[in-house]
Amino acid sequence: MRRGRMRTLFAAALILLAVFGTAACGLFSTPRARFPARPEQPPATSGTAQPPGPPVLAVKIDNVPDARPPVGIGAADVIYVEPVEGGYSRLLAIFASHLPPTVGPVRSARETDAVLLPQFGHPTLAYSGAAPELLPLIAAAPVTDASDGHQPAAYSRDESRTAPHNLFLDPAKLPPGAPWPGQNRIVAGPTPGGGTPTDHYEVTFPAATVGFQWSAAEHRWLASMDGAPFASVDGGRLGPPTVVIERVKVRESAIRDAAGNPSPIAETVGSGAVSVLRDGRSFEGTWSRPTPDAAATYTGPSGEPLLPAPGQVWIVLTP
Repeated sequence: MRRGRMRTLFAAALILLAVFGTAACGLFSTPRARFPARPEQPPATSGTAQPPGPPVLAVKIDNVPDARPPVGIGAADVIYVEPVEGGYSRLLAIFASHLPPTVGPVRSARETDAVLLPQFGHPTLAYSGAAPELLPLIAAAPVTDASDGHQPAAYSRDESRTAPHNLFLDPAKLPPGAPWPGQNRIVAGPTPGGGTPTDHYEVTFPAATVGFQWSAAEHRWLASMDGAPFASVDGGRLGPPTVVIERVKVRESAIRDAAGNPSPIAETVGSGAVSVLRDGRSFEGTWSRPTPDAAATYTGPSGEPLLPAPGQVWIVLTP
Protein backbone atom coordinates (compact mmCIF):
# COMPACT_ATOMS: atom_id res chain seq x y z
CA MET A 1 0.00 0.00 0.00
CA ARG A 2 2.76 2.40 0.94
CA ARG A 3 4.68 1.50 -2.22
CA GLY A 4 1.59 2.23 -4.35
CA ARG A 5 1.18 5.63 -2.75
CA MET A 6 4.87 6.44 -3.31
CA ARG A 7 4.61 5.50 -6.98
CA THR A 8 1.54 7.74 -7.36
CA LEU A 9 3.28 10.70 -5.70
CA PHE A 10 6.40 10.18 -7.81
CA ALA A 11 4.36 10.13 -11.05
CA ALA A 12 2.54 13.31 -10.01
CA ALA A 13 5.87 15.03 -9.27
CA LEU A 14 7.17 14.13 -12.72
CA ILE A 15 4.06 15.65 -14.35
CA LEU A 16 4.39 18.87 -12.32
CA LEU A 17 8.07 19.12 -13.20
CA ALA A 18 7.33 18.73 -16.90
CA VAL A 19 4.62 21.40 -16.87
CA PHE A 20 6.33 23.99 -14.71
CA GLY A 21 9.79 23.23 -16.02
CA THR A 22 8.66 23.97 -19.58
CA ALA A 23 7.07 27.23 -18.47
CA ALA A 24 10.21 28.20 -16.60
CA CYS A 25 12.34 27.58 -19.68
CA GLY A 26 10.08 29.90 -21.63
CA LEU A 27 10.26 32.59 -18.96
CA PHE A 28 14.03 32.58 -18.67
CA SER A 29 15.08 31.81 -22.25
CA THR A 30 17.01 34.40 -24.27
CA PRO A 31 14.67 36.77 -26.20
CA ARG A 32 14.58 36.28 -29.95
CA ALA A 33 16.48 38.62 -32.21
CA ARG A 34 14.61 41.63 -33.56
CA PHE A 35 14.99 40.32 -37.11
CA PRO A 36 14.67 36.67 -38.19
CA ALA A 37 18.04 35.14 -38.95
CA ARG A 38 18.83 33.27 -42.14
CA PRO A 39 20.16 29.68 -41.81
CA GLU A 40 23.31 29.63 -39.70
CA GLN A 41 26.54 30.22 -41.65
CA PRO A 42 30.14 29.82 -40.48
CA PRO A 43 31.43 33.23 -39.33
CA ALA A 44 33.75 35.13 -41.64
CA THR A 45 37.16 35.63 -40.04
CA SER A 46 40.52 36.84 -41.24
CA GLY A 47 42.96 34.43 -42.82
CA THR A 48 40.59 31.63 -43.84
CA ALA A 49 38.72 30.84 -47.04
CA GLN A 50 35.04 31.54 -46.60
CA PRO A 51 32.18 29.28 -47.69
CA PRO A 52 29.29 30.84 -49.62
CA GLY A 53 27.05 32.98 -47.46
CA PRO A 54 23.27 33.35 -47.28
CA PRO A 55 21.16 34.61 -50.21
CA VAL A 56 21.62 38.33 -50.85
CA LEU A 57 18.88 40.95 -51.16
CA ALA A 58 19.79 44.49 -52.25
CA VAL A 59 17.26 47.28 -51.66
CA LYS A 60 17.42 50.90 -52.85
CA ILE A 61 16.41 53.19 -49.98
CA ASP A 62 15.18 56.76 -50.34
CA ASN A 63 17.25 59.19 -48.26
CA VAL A 64 15.91 62.70 -48.82
CA PRO A 65 14.47 64.44 -45.73
CA ASP A 66 10.85 63.65 -46.72
CA ALA A 67 11.69 59.92 -46.78
CA ARG A 68 12.91 59.72 -43.19
CA PRO A 69 12.76 57.84 -40.91
CA PRO A 70 13.62 54.58 -42.72
CA VAL A 71 12.39 51.13 -41.76
CA GLY A 72 14.33 47.88 -41.51
CA ILE A 73 17.80 49.00 -42.56
CA GLY A 74 19.31 48.26 -39.16
CA ALA A 75 19.23 44.59 -40.20
CA ALA A 76 21.45 45.13 -43.27
CA ASP A 77 24.94 43.64 -43.44
CA VAL A 78 26.22 46.53 -45.58
CA ILE A 79 24.83 49.98 -46.35
CA TYR A 80 26.23 52.00 -49.25
CA VAL A 81 25.72 55.76 -49.32
CA GLU A 82 25.72 56.87 -52.97
CA PRO A 83 25.64 60.31 -54.57
CA VAL A 84 22.57 60.96 -56.73
CA GLU A 85 21.25 63.83 -58.82
CA GLY A 86 20.51 67.16 -57.19
CA GLY A 87 23.41 66.73 -54.77
CA TYR A 88 21.51 64.29 -52.53
CA SER A 89 22.39 60.77 -51.39
CA ARG A 90 20.60 57.44 -51.66
CA LEU A 91 21.21 54.20 -49.80
CA LEU A 92 21.79 50.69 -51.11
CA ALA A 93 21.12 48.22 -48.29
CA ILE A 94 22.54 44.70 -48.58
CA PHE A 95 20.69 42.04 -46.56
CA ALA A 96 22.02 38.52 -46.07
CA SER A 97 22.33 37.50 -42.40
CA HIS A 98 18.89 38.82 -41.43
CA LEU A 99 15.67 39.82 -43.19
CA PRO A 100 13.43 42.39 -41.51
CA PRO A 101 9.66 42.13 -42.01
CA THR A 102 9.52 45.53 -43.74
CA VAL A 103 12.08 47.68 -45.57
CA GLY A 104 11.78 51.16 -47.02
CA PRO A 105 10.98 53.61 -48.29
CA VAL A 106 12.06 52.08 -51.61
CA ARG A 107 13.13 54.24 -54.54
CA SER A 108 14.74 53.91 -57.95
CA ALA A 109 17.99 52.25 -58.98
CA ARG A 110 21.04 53.99 -60.46
CA GLU A 111 23.91 53.16 -62.81
CA THR A 112 26.26 52.92 -59.82
CA ASP A 113 24.28 49.87 -58.65
CA ALA A 114 24.88 47.92 -61.86
CA VAL A 115 28.62 47.89 -61.10
CA LEU A 116 28.39 47.48 -57.31
CA LEU A 117 26.09 44.46 -57.25
CA PRO A 118 28.03 41.79 -59.23
CA GLN A 119 30.35 41.29 -56.23
CA PHE A 120 27.38 39.76 -54.40
CA GLY A 121 26.99 36.99 -56.97
CA HIS A 122 23.45 37.11 -58.33
CA PRO A 123 21.47 39.08 -55.71
CA THR A 124 17.81 40.00 -55.78
CA LEU A 125 17.47 43.75 -56.45
CA ALA A 126 14.43 45.55 -55.02
CA TYR A 127 13.75 49.04 -56.32
CA SER A 128 10.98 51.24 -57.62
CA GLY A 129 11.36 52.57 -61.13
CA ALA A 130 14.40 53.61 -63.09
CA ALA A 131 15.17 55.83 -66.06
CA PRO A 132 14.32 54.05 -69.34
CA GLU A 133 17.97 54.25 -70.37
CA LEU A 134 18.96 52.33 -67.22
CA LEU A 135 16.62 49.36 -67.67
CA PRO A 136 18.85 47.57 -70.23
CA LEU A 137 21.79 47.83 -67.80
CA ILE A 138 19.74 46.25 -65.03
CA ALA A 139 18.53 43.54 -67.41
CA ALA A 140 22.14 42.75 -68.36
CA ALA A 141 23.46 42.81 -64.79
CA PRO A 142 23.73 39.58 -62.73
CA VAL A 143 20.70 40.40 -60.58
CA THR A 144 17.15 39.15 -60.17
CA ASP A 145 14.97 42.15 -61.03
CA ALA A 146 12.44 42.43 -58.20
CA SER A 147 11.14 45.95 -58.74
CA ASP A 148 7.58 46.91 -57.84
CA GLY A 149 6.78 46.48 -61.51
CA HIS A 150 7.98 42.86 -61.52
CA GLN A 151 6.88 41.87 -58.00
CA PRO A 152 3.91 44.14 -57.15
CA ALA A 153 2.58 41.84 -54.39
CA ALA A 154 5.72 42.48 -52.33
CA TYR A 155 5.16 46.25 -52.13
CA SER A 156 2.62 48.49 -50.42
CA ARG A 157 2.08 52.19 -49.77
CA ASP A 158 2.02 53.78 -46.33
CA GLU A 159 -0.73 56.36 -46.68
CA SER A 160 0.50 58.24 -43.60
CA ARG A 161 3.50 59.37 -45.69
CA THR A 162 3.61 61.43 -48.84
CA ALA A 163 4.28 59.83 -52.22
CA PRO A 164 6.72 58.96 -53.69
CA HIS A 165 8.45 58.50 -50.34
CA ASN A 166 5.99 55.92 -48.99
CA LEU A 167 6.64 52.64 -50.81
CA PHE A 168 7.60 49.73 -48.55
CA LEU A 169 8.77 46.18 -49.18
CA ASP A 170 7.96 42.81 -47.64
CA PRO A 171 11.22 40.90 -48.32
CA ALA A 172 9.62 37.51 -47.64
CA LYS A 173 7.52 37.92 -50.79
CA LEU A 174 10.52 38.22 -53.13
CA PRO A 175 12.43 35.41 -54.86
CA PRO A 176 15.69 34.73 -53.00
CA GLY A 177 18.99 35.83 -54.46
CA ALA A 178 21.96 33.54 -54.97
CA PRO A 179 24.35 32.88 -52.06
CA TRP A 180 26.93 35.55 -51.25
CA PRO A 181 30.20 34.33 -52.89
CA GLY A 182 32.57 33.12 -50.20
CA GLN A 183 35.60 35.01 -51.55
CA ASN A 184 33.66 38.30 -51.37
CA ARG A 185 32.10 37.97 -47.92
CA ILE A 186 32.99 40.54 -45.27
CA VAL A 187 36.05 39.53 -43.26
CA ALA A 188 36.22 41.01 -39.77
CA GLY A 189 39.48 41.30 -37.90
CA PRO A 190 41.33 42.92 -35.00
CA THR A 191 41.89 46.64 -34.77
CA PRO A 192 44.79 47.67 -37.04
CA GLY A 193 47.85 49.30 -35.55
CA GLY A 194 48.26 53.05 -35.63
CA GLY A 195 45.41 55.24 -36.76
CA THR A 196 44.34 58.68 -35.61
CA PRO A 197 41.99 59.16 -32.65
CA THR A 198 38.72 60.40 -34.14
CA ASP A 199 35.37 61.09 -32.53
CA HIS A 200 33.55 62.70 -35.46
CA TYR A 201 33.63 62.43 -39.24
CA GLU A 202 31.40 64.14 -41.80
CA VAL A 203 30.99 63.68 -45.55
CA THR A 204 29.47 66.56 -47.49
CA PHE A 205 27.50 66.20 -50.70
CA PRO A 206 26.31 69.30 -52.59
CA ALA A 207 22.85 69.17 -50.97
CA ALA A 208 23.33 66.71 -48.07
CA THR A 209 25.68 65.69 -45.28
CA VAL A 210 26.35 62.33 -43.65
CA GLY A 211 27.94 62.42 -40.21
CA PHE A 212 29.30 59.84 -37.77
CA GLN A 213 29.91 60.39 -34.04
CA TRP A 214 31.93 57.77 -32.16
CA SER A 215 30.21 56.41 -29.07
CA ALA A 216 32.69 54.63 -26.82
CA ALA A 217 29.83 53.43 -24.60
CA GLU A 218 28.01 51.76 -27.51
CA HIS A 219 31.16 51.00 -29.51
CA ARG A 220 29.72 52.27 -32.77
CA TRP A 221 29.53 55.35 -34.99
CA LEU A 222 26.18 57.08 -34.46
CA ALA A 223 24.89 58.22 -37.84
CA SER A 224 23.40 61.61 -38.69
CA MET A 225 21.83 62.93 -41.87
CA ASP A 226 21.91 66.66 -42.59
CA GLY A 227 22.96 67.32 -39.00
CA ALA A 228 20.08 65.39 -37.37
CA PRO A 229 20.31 61.97 -35.67
CA PHE A 230 19.48 59.21 -38.17
CA ALA A 231 17.13 56.66 -36.62
CA SER A 232 14.91 53.92 -38.00
CA VAL A 233 11.29 53.36 -37.01
CA ASP A 234 11.95 49.83 -35.79
CA GLY A 235 15.50 49.99 -34.49
CA GLY A 236 16.20 53.45 -33.10
CA ARG A 237 19.45 55.35 -33.71
CA LEU A 238 21.46 53.86 -36.53
CA GLY A 239 25.19 53.44 -36.21
CA PRO A 240 27.64 50.79 -37.41
CA PRO A 241 30.86 49.62 -35.73
CA THR A 242 32.73 50.36 -38.99
CA VAL A 243 32.45 53.15 -41.56
CA VAL A 244 34.44 53.09 -44.80
CA ILE A 245 34.91 56.35 -46.67
CA GLU A 246 35.80 55.44 -50.26
CA ARG A 247 37.02 58.36 -52.35
CA VAL A 248 35.91 57.57 -55.87
CA LYS A 249 35.74 59.25 -59.25
CA VAL A 250 32.25 60.59 -59.91
CA ARG A 251 31.22 61.39 -63.45
CA GLU A 252 28.01 62.61 -65.02
CA SER A 253 25.68 60.15 -66.69
CA ALA A 254 23.74 60.91 -69.83
CA ILE A 255 20.61 60.28 -67.76
CA ARG A 256 18.81 63.36 -66.42
CA ASP A 257 16.06 63.70 -63.84
CA ALA A 258 12.83 65.63 -64.38
CA ALA A 259 14.56 68.87 -63.39
CA GLY A 260 17.38 68.31 -65.87
CA ASN A 261 19.99 67.35 -63.25
CA PRO A 262 22.52 64.76 -64.48
CA SER A 263 22.66 61.47 -62.60
CA PRO A 264 26.16 60.94 -61.17
CA ILE A 265 27.98 57.63 -61.50
CA ALA A 266 30.37 56.61 -58.72
CA GLU A 267 33.18 54.52 -60.20
CA THR A 268 33.78 51.69 -57.75
CA VAL A 269 36.11 49.58 -59.90
CA GLY A 270 39.73 50.72 -59.69
CA SER A 271 41.52 52.13 -56.68
CA GLY A 272 41.72 55.26 -54.56
CA ALA A 273 42.16 56.69 -51.09
CA VAL A 274 40.14 55.33 -48.19
CA SER A 275 39.50 56.13 -44.54
CA VAL A 276 38.36 53.23 -42.36
CA LEU A 277 36.67 54.34 -39.14
CA ARG A 278 36.53 51.83 -36.29
CA ASP A 279 37.21 51.69 -32.57
CA GLY A 280 37.28 55.46 -32.28
CA ARG A 281 40.13 55.86 -34.76
CA SER A 282 40.58 56.69 -38.44
CA PHE A 283 42.90 54.49 -40.50
CA GLU A 284 44.08 55.93 -43.81
CA GLY A 285 44.91 53.73 -46.75
CA THR A 286 43.94 52.58 -50.24
CA TRP A 287 40.90 50.77 -51.60
CA SER A 288 41.22 48.43 -54.56
CA ARG A 289 38.61 46.61 -56.61
CA PRO A 290 39.95 45.15 -59.86
CA THR A 291 36.69 43.90 -61.41
CA PRO A 292 32.91 44.24 -60.86
CA ASP A 293 32.67 40.65 -59.57
CA ALA A 294 35.33 41.28 -56.90
CA ALA A 295 34.86 42.92 -53.51
CA ALA A 296 36.92 45.95 -52.54
CA THR A 297 39.92 45.43 -50.29
CA TYR A 298 41.41 48.04 -47.97
CA THR A 299 45.09 48.30 -47.09
CA GLY A 300 47.20 50.62 -44.98
CA PRO A 301 50.38 52.48 -46.02
CA SER A 302 52.55 49.38 -45.57
CA GLY A 303 50.10 47.04 -47.29
CA GLU A 304 48.57 45.75 -44.07
CA PRO A 305 44.84 44.90 -44.33
CA LEU A 306 42.38 47.37 -42.84
CA LEU A 307 39.65 45.00 -41.71
CA PRO A 308 36.26 46.00 -40.30
CA ALA A 309 35.00 45.19 -36.83
CA PRO A 310 32.28 42.55 -36.56
CA GLY A 311 28.83 43.88 -37.38
CA GLN A 312 27.23 46.19 -39.91
CA VAL A 313 29.50 48.14 -42.27
CA TRP A 314 28.65 51.46 -43.96
CA ILE A 315 30.50 52.41 -47.15
CA VAL A 316 30.24 56.05 -48.19
CA LEU A 317 31.10 56.76 -51.82
CA THR A 318 32.38 60.32 -52.12
CA PRO A 319 34.55 62.27 -54.58
